[in-house]
Order: sequence, then structure tokens, then C-alpha cells
Amino acid sequence: MTEPTHRTPSTGRDASWLVGADLLAVALAFIGQIILTHALLAEHYGWMVLAIDLYASLFLVVDLGLPTLLARDGTRAPSLVPAAVWRTYRLQALAVLPFVAVAGLLRPEAWLNVQAPSELLLAAGLIALAHVASYAPRSGLRVLGEARLEAITKVVERGCTVVLYSLLAWQGSTSATAFTCAFLFGATAGWGLALFWVVRTAPPTQATVDWDALGPSWVSTPQLLASALPFAITLGILPYVVRIEKFMVAASGGAELGAVFHVAQLAWLAGLVVPAAVRSALLPVLGDARFKPQKHRRELNNAVDMCFGLLPYGLFGGHLVVTLFAPMAFPSDYLDGTYGASAIDVFTVLLAGWGLTLLATPTYTALMAGDRPWRFTLFIALVLLAAGMLGAVLVLNGPSNPGQKLYAGAAASSLSAAVLLGLSWWMSGEFSTIVARRDEWTLVMVCTLFVVGGLVSNTLWWVMGLPLFAFTKQGWKAARSTLD
Repeated sequence: MTEPTHRTPSTGRDASWLVGADLLAVALAFIGQIILTHALLAEHYGWMVLAIDLYASLFLVVDLGLPTLLARDGTRAPSLVPAAVWRTYRLQALAVLPFVAVAGLLRPEAWLNVQAPSELLLAAGLIALAHVASYAPRSGLRVLGEARLEAITKVVERGCTVVLYSLLAWQGSTSATAFTCAFLFGATAGWGLALFWVVRTAPPTQATVDWDALGPSWVSTPQLLASALPFAITLGILPYVVRIEKFMVAASGGAELGAVFHVAQLAWLAGLVVPAAVRSALLPVLGDARFKPQKHRRELNNAVDMCFGLLPYGLFGGHLVVTLFAPMAFPSDYLDGTYGASAIDVFTVLLAGWGLTLLATPTYTALMAGDRPWRFTLFIALVLLAAGMLGAVLVLNGPSNPGQKLYAGAAASSLSAAVLLGLSWWMSGEFSTIVARRDEWTLVMVCTLFVVGGLVSNTLWWVMGLPLFAFTKQGWKAARSTLD
């Protein structure tokens, strides 16, 4: 039997592809970070990762929120997806100019103690722009039901990068600029492949583009930008929610402490691809069900079940992997307290934030897919405000001891995730759904507290978290129910 010419998005199927590919891509990225920590001095490694993160945060607003809008509305007219991608690029090309000027004039890298060569900074900025350019075609593939192709582009990007890292290391290179350029090549390859596939897989379009088919937001450019503005502001804010603690640690403690915190974050960031994949797969589905209450509630509950099922494997598996493999992978300086604290112990504190972020994914995605996008913007702004306040108190005005500063950064990050979860319940309008399942939520929260508390304190309290594995069956059932 031949496959239909046009696939449609499916939460379980697409999340499976994206989670699998993202985990593989993260494994490759982890290998890449191992190569970097062995090839570069800690200060130069800090330069590279801080510059890439800084420009990724600065330039992400150039996205303009248009790929997110495409992910929300694209299922209405799949044949218009390529045209929407090109329209997005025209607007983004105009938007990038003032941000390039700001980066050149203000030199924000100096605020984070990054005294890197200009060539490295230029490559880091181009990496950020290549990633922004890849979002529109990847969103297009997702709304076309081709999350599997989107997944492959992510693996190709990381695979190319790691191969080039390996070649540079084999040649004995110690240049942070050379390694940054290798990353740029991988990012460009992933973007190009996504663009190629979205053009090839979209249904044929009519000679005249009827933007009405995508909805009223797409009728005119002013209306399009106004509709996407909440997502643009959100995306401009969102990177700082994840990176603000690392920036504060580096600004107040130096690039070396920033490098240690980054190593501690690696596995944590790897774990975040799971909620990110669930969100990416769920957004088009909830966007389509925006005015279908029964379907909306069913998909939301399925997503909650999947998150419950994934939680124990992330908590226990993440800690086990980091504890066993980090000593074999990274130089001892990052793990033996040379810079004040072990990256493994800092990661364990961050683990609580990962669990809370995963649990918040269904409700904040529901808020994102709703018909009031400004409410989602306010949600992210409040989370960032909370993260900034927590970071200011715990990191900038906290302990001066390097080890305590690293722990303070991790604690601020996890507390910010708790704010994320609480606000997502309240602002999504789904609090009644949470209350209806309060017994399950209570068990999940209590068990998560025991798991993280036991792992942080090196006691057997983590045993009290084993009941979390009871959610495996319903999580698998929820995933299978949408694997079409």
C-alpha cells in the first residue's frame, strides 16, 4: 500500500521522531563538547560557549515569531508552506540589520568576560543566524507531517559538526576560532537540508497564493507581524530563561566558572530536548484543536500522561549517565573542585529544574497555542523576571566562594522552573484539568522531591521516588494512541 501524498501532524508519532533524533543529536553534541574540553584551555572553551550562547540569545528575536505562527497555522493550507517560508525570510532579512549594528557597537561579549578574537565572535554570530534561518523550514516540515525529516536535519547538523571537531582535534588544533567555524559549517548544513526538503515535500501550490487560506493573520504584512509579535517578543526573552544563571555566574566569577557551569548544564540541556520535542509536536495539534474543546482536552491529557511516563527515566537515567560517564569524558579540572565545585554535583541540583520543566510542557504549550498569544508573552516575561530576581539574589549578591556561586546558580535555575510550572497552570486556564488529576500530580511532585533530594544529599531518600515508574504504562499508552 502506498503512503498518502500528504501526511498530517500527530503528537505521539512526531514527538517520537523528534525525541529520538534530538537525543541522538544531543549525544553527538556531548561528544563534541568532550572533544572541545580536551582540545581547548578552560578559558578558551568558556569564550566559545559563552559567545555562541550570547549571540544566540541576541539574534533569536530576528526570528520575528513567524516560524511559530507557521507551526500554529500551517496545517490549514499545507501547499502554502514553502511560500510562507520565503515570506518569512524576506521579513527576517530586514529585521537582522539593526541587531547586527547593536552587536557591533555595544560589544556585549565584554560584559561576560569574553576577550575572544573577532573571527570567533563573527562565526558565533553567523551560527546564531543560521539557526534562526533553519526554524521556518523545520516548522514547515512539522506541519506537513514530516517531523521525521526535521529530525534528520538535526542529526545531520550535529554529525557534521562532530566530524569536523574530530578532524581538528586529530590535527592537534587548539584554536577556539577553528572549532567555532566547524560548528558554523554544521549549522549551515542542517539549515540547507531543511530548506531543500520543505520545498520538495509540500503539496503543489496554485499559481496565485491565497494567504486567506492560512487564516486572517497572514492576509497582510502588518497583520502578520502584529500576530507574530507576541511570539517574537517571547523568543527574544526565552533564551535568557535558560542561560541567565550561566551569564550571571560568568559575569561575577569569570569565564572559567562559566565553563564549569556549562559542563554541568550539558546533560541538563540534553534532557531539555525531551520537553522541547513534546512541545514541538503538540503545538500544531493544539493549534488545530483550538476551537475543539473535546479534542483539546484529550490531546492535553495525553501529553500530561507522556510527561509523567518520561519523568522517572529522565531523573534516574540522567543522574546515572552523568555520574558514570562524565569522569571518563571530561578533564578532571571540571569534576574535582579545581574551580570550586564538581560539575556533576551542580548538575544534580539542576535536575530538579529539568523535571519541573517537563511537567510544565503540556500547559505552557496550551497557552502558546491559544488565541491570546500576548498572554504567553506575559507568561515568559514573568518567568524571566523571576529568574532574574532569583539570580540577582542567589548569584550576583550571593556567596563569593566559587563553589557556592556555582551551586547558587543551579538552585536559581531550578527555582525558576518551579515558577514556570506554577504560572503555566494558572495562565493557561487549565487549572481545572490539574485539579481533576490532583492525586496523580501530588504523587508526582512528592516523588520528584524525594528523588532529587536523595541524589543531592547522597542518601537513600531517592528510593521513595520509585513509584514514579508506575506511570510508565499510561505514558506508553498515551504515546501509542497518537502514533498514526
